[in-house]
Amino acid sequence: MMMLLLDIGNTNLRWALARSEDAFEVEVARHSGAVPLDVLARWEVLDPPSRLIVGNVGGAAVGESVRRVAHAYWGLEPEFVSVRAAWRDLRIAYADPSRLGVDRWLALIEAHASVDGAVLIVDAGTAVTYDLILGDGRHLGGSILPGIEMMRSSLLAGTQIPRIESEPSGRSWATDTGSAIAAGSVQAVAALADRLFEHLAHEAGAEPSMLLSGGDADRIASAIQAPCEMVPDLVLRGLARVVRELS
Repeated sequence: MMMLLLDIGNTNLRWALARSEDAFEVEVARHSGAVPLDVLARWEVLDPPSRLIVGNVGGAAVGESVRRVAHAYWGLEPEFVSVRAAWRDLRIAYADPSRLGVDRWLALIEAHASVDGAVLIVDAGTAVTYDLILGDGRHLGGSILPGIEMMRSSLLAGTQIPRIESEPSGRSWATDTGSAIAAGSVQAVAALADRLFEHLAHEAGAEPSMLLSGGDADRIASAIQAPCEMVPDLVLRGLARVVRELS
């Protein structure tokens, strides 16, 4: 059975064909509120999947676009997953689970299932989300920051500083304004990751793991002091796990 797994984020659409439990290749495209043309071209030549499983935080418009395409191409009704307060021994901290993004929930499911002990999940995209979970499955909650580009754009929009495309040199500081803004946005995201890692270690009584995901994960990895692991397909792996356990 071949499934098409789809993670619709605020900016990007990530998808993969799951032919086995663990092996799939992720493709990424900006969606702008609909299924983009390059993805349509790829999907048009696919062997029809048996199921289309979707996690969507990108809004109703792109979700409806996916629904129309799935009907037209394969006669399939997409299956949109939603957050549950409890999943196996994972327990969400939010009083209203529906206010937790389904992408964060799927990442928590995969992290808890695949890593022993406490885990800090950092998903760096349009926004940067941080979620803390103990080894017994208790979700402690999380934090959210603007993503790197959003942080830079909001600063430039509120000042007279001209936009200068620049990336950090690897140091925590810079010697010109554009580079200083670039360094500051990366260091802010990384510093909160390190701080939450320390707090989670104290809460758990042992060193936790840290998993990095999202489109900007590689931009912050070198700035984080704590040990961390890149898992770019964390949400899709969580989606695949949910489907397997429900089947």
